[in-house]
Amino acid sequence: VQLVESGGGSVEVGGSLKLSCETSGYHHTVYCVGWFRQAPGKEREAVASINSDGTTTYADSLKGRFELSRDTAKNTVYLQMIKAKPEDTAVYYCARGRWPYGPVCRLEGADFDYWGQGTQVTVTS
Repeated sequence: VQLVESGGGSVEVGGSLKLSCETSGYHHTVYCVGWFRQAPGKEREAVASINSDGTTTYADSLKGRFELSRDTAKNTVYLQMIKAKPEDTAVYYCARGRWPYGPVCRLEGADFDYWGQGTQVTVTS
């Protein structure tokens, strides 16, 4: 099982960025996929998750600025960020849920077992 993030980089305040999480080693719609982020000196924070049935959950504080989607043919889950803020600067990680076909993954790290290496996002003013 592997998850590989890409798409990170620098984005200006107010700009947009789309991150990708390519999964392999399993059928990626069987398990949920979550996105988390960690800023320097801060604890890891959940961003969003997409369940095996395609339903999504977003952290309350980030609703409206992040959107999940997936391309089953490419085994890839995308995280679109809009209206970027300096506090969005962090390393973004995707992770696979522990249980096939549910239950719905909570936005908690303990619900995820395989993690990618992360991709850096820097929001500049």
